[in-house]
Amino acid sequence: MTVHPTVEELLQRREQGHSLEAPLYTRADVFDLDMDVIFRRHWIFVGVEPDVPEPGDCMTVEVGASSVLILRGEDMQIHAFHNVCRHRGARLVTAEKATIGNIVCRYHGWTYGETGALLFAEHMGPEFDTSCHGLKPVHLRTLAGLIFICLAAEAPDDFDRMAETIAPYIGPHDIANSKVAYSYDLIEEGNWKLTMENNRECYHCAGNHPELTIPLQAYGFGFAPDELDAFHRADAASYEGAQASASARWTEMGLPSAEREELLNATGFRAERLVLSGAGESHTLDTRRACGKLMADFTQADLGALSFWTQPNSWHHFMADHAVTFMVMPLAPNRTLVRTKWLVHKDAAEGRDYDLENLIRVWTATNQQDADLVALTHGGVSEPAYEPGPYSRFTEGLVEKFCQWYVARMSRHLLDAALRMPAGAPVAAE
Repeated sequence: MTVHPTVEELLQRREQGHSLEAPLYTRADVFDLDMDVIFRRHWIFVGVEPDVPEPGDCMTVEVGASSVLILRGEDMQIHAFHNVCRHRGARLVTAEKATIGNIVCRYHGWTYGETGALLFAEHMGPEFDTSCHGLKPVHLRTLAGLIFICLAAEAPDDFDRMAETIAPYIGPHDIANSKVAYSYDLIEEGNWKLTMENNRECYHCAGNHPELTIPLQAYGFGFAPDELDAFHRADAASYEGAQASASARWTEMGLPSAEREELLNATGFRAERLVLSGAGESHTLDTRRACGKLMADFTQADLGALSFWTQPNSWHHFMADHAVTFMVMPLAPNRTLVRTKWLVHKDAAEGRDYDLENLIRVWTATNQQDADLVALTHGGVSEPAYEPGPYSRFTEGLVEKFCQWYVARMSRHLLDAALRMPAGAPVAAE
């Protein structure tokens, strides 16, 4: 009989600087634990404030078996609840986006206010206490227009650390006063960790992303200096000089650009503003702005691209003319949702200020290319011949930090669980 290693054993024997063992990508019990430990107990990115711009606007987000209802109230505050009626469990809102007044369950008419309080429940009798049957809240925080939720009873307490560090970077782009120009869901045929690892490096960019490498220079994501010939050394030096010059100019404008990285925190994050090629304005094929009306109160378009990464499930790019956000949500051990949103100034008009195809071309192409690579990799790690391979210390450092974060968070949970269990009780799934 084949004895499979426990999740705890797989985590303990992970070799630093190498990819994970196959079962951590492929096994169903690992996936279930990922959903419980990572996606139910950490702050996860789910959307942007422009998803719910006006009072009564709401959206639903599916996190594994949980449906979360996110609603903008009359006070303009955003609230999050489990999307489950407290009567007999019916889903309250079934659309991804809607505009509602009170929250009314279509099954028996139980009615909730914007704070989740139960306002009306017919035929329940005079002794029924409505105050005991409000919607179950979900932790929600916003960061400069980005929406994060946590399904745990107690959320990690370091969100403020991320917010204080990153708000000065994202804030000038005024995301709250933008609008969603386009939203696109792509299902990748691979494990969510492979999706995240693929995003955390640009080692693969030159040979796989012809559109993205027009505005985005791979030098910004690392290179091996000893492997460069004279031409490429001069090219790298030119890039570093351009980055230094642009950073000085951006700093004078009140736009932080220096790398800030705390990827190993419970709420891990990283941000950096990088110079773009050519005109230096946007992620477009001609490197010029895609939207004529700039975001916020910007008067210059050549502000490079601010990149912001969070553990465990997002990355974002903010430019002077538009922003692009990415949410990763696991669906199965071998299926992952990547939801991409393009944001422009709320007063920008399609056909006048921007051409939608031009706005989304670079990242729709890049997303599909990445999805193909993730599928190739998942197929490979599923084969008996697979064994963890070494990362490049020059270009895959952020992949290593993602794996370190994942192993640390999972290991801490299993240790805490072991300390709570009676002696002899099983700790990890087989």
